[in-house]
Amino acid sequence: MTNWTLALPEIVLAVLGLGILLVGVLRKQDSTLLCTMFTLGALLITALLVLTRSTGFAFHGQMVKDAFSGFNQILILSGAALSIILALDWNRAQGIARFEFPVLILFSSVGMMVMAAASNLMTLYLGLELQSLALYVLAAFARDDLRSSEAGLKYFVLSGLASGLLLYGISLVYGFSGTMDLMALRDLLAHPANATAGLVVGIVFVLVGLAFKVSAVPFHMWTPDVYEGAPTPVTVFFSTAPKVAAMALLLRVMGTSFASLVGAWQLLVIIVSIASMILGALAAIGQSNIKRLMAYSSIGHMGYALIGLAVGTAAGVRGTLVYMVIYVFMTAGAFGCILAMRRQGKAVEQVSDLSGLASNDPFMAMAMAVFMFSLAGIPLMSGFFAKLYIFLASVQAGLWTLAIIGVLTSVVSAFYYIRVVKVMYFDPAGERFDPRPASLTVVVAATGLFTAFFFLFPAPIVAAAQSAAGVLFH
Repeated sequence: MTNWTLALPEIVLAVLGLGILLVGVLRKQDSTLLCTMFTLGALLITALLVLTRSTGFAFHGQMVKDAFSGFNQILILSGAALSIILALDWNRAQGIARFEFPVLILFSSVGMMVMAAASNLMTLYLGLELQSLALYVLAAFARDDLRSSEAGLKYFVLSGLASGLLLYGISLVYGFSGTMDLMALRDLLAHPANATAGLVVGIVFVLVGLAFKVSAVPFHMWTPDVYEGAPTPVTVFFSTAPKVAAMALLLRVMGTSFASLVGAWQLLVIIVSIASMILGALAAIGQSNIKRLMAYSSIGHMGYALIGLAVGTAAGVRGTLVYMVIYVFMTAGAFGCILAMRRQGKAVEQVSDLSGLASNDPFMAMAMAVFMFSLAGIPLMSGFFAKLYIFLASVQAGLWTLAIIGVLTSVVSAFYYIRVVKVMYFDPAGERFDPRPASLTVVVAATGLFTAFFFLFPAPIVAAAQSAAGVLFH
């Protein structure tokens, strides 16, 4: 019975997903709104089950339920819920409102929850593939739009390649160690003599496969094209929940199983982190499409988050977890503002389309300015504290180079974030945007308040991140 009670959130979400799929198929009239509401209800029920969970290992060590998995699962469900709410009116306006949309996000979330709770390399792979299968379809969801079909195909081909590399890494680790269990690997590698060259190569391949999922350099090729081509609500989802799940996996796999081999993989993570920060800062400068700008921005932010993994301490993991919470909310809010960019029923995506927004729509301009300042790491915004926790952990561990490069790339990236604010407040006013739906206003207001006033109540989130990080370093 312990197995079933520990895996209850994932089982309940999967079963509810199948039920919602049946409702959508059997109802003759349009059931998009009904399925969306049911999906949001299913995510809420699952979140309550995660919060009231018991802890321990299930299915002979295949899954683990602890503060770390719980923290990440709540964040994954939050990202999924925000994406679904933001998609409601946008999909209808674009003519792609179908009941399959929330169901696909739900099944992808099941895969991510399995990833966050994986305690075995096989479970990790199963969760990753369930997540990816739904994401392939979501990226190409606007099937009449050539860009969307192209985004789906690009993600499918490159993700397939990354999955192959990950699976090859897992097979090498299994072949050279004789186990796929993360805890057994940790105990085995506590003796340096067991760390053969083949095992280290396997670890590198696993790292590469997971780095693709967080779109870290040099495995970022798909990100700008998929972000631009996919329907914008799908881009919201891509930039929040899957990033959390993949980062959780990286922290769990590298922080527990291969923690004793930190010398073998730390340099690789440092190089990937620095490359991601630099590319994110420089490549976004020339972007005129705001979705591509956000894609390069997300690559840079994953570089900052990876600093916590490179540090390899509890403080580093805590910094990364706090970073991911803040990142999810400020990114969802920024994309909420991008979703409001519509003229005569058509979505517009150029930075120049925001010109003079402050005089046409002061609320949206202020919200967008808050998100841009936060993404840039301007003090008192939540993004500043996200970077502060990361850089503190880096300095405490003696990795000064990472912290200095992080600060310098933050200064460079501030240019293109502040450029957006300048366009909204100082350029001549353009044509007004269409009236925005209430659901979008609610999400933008809620995430904006969180981003602007995080400094008043950081304690609960930092404490939760602290206890989650403590699990990996007990």
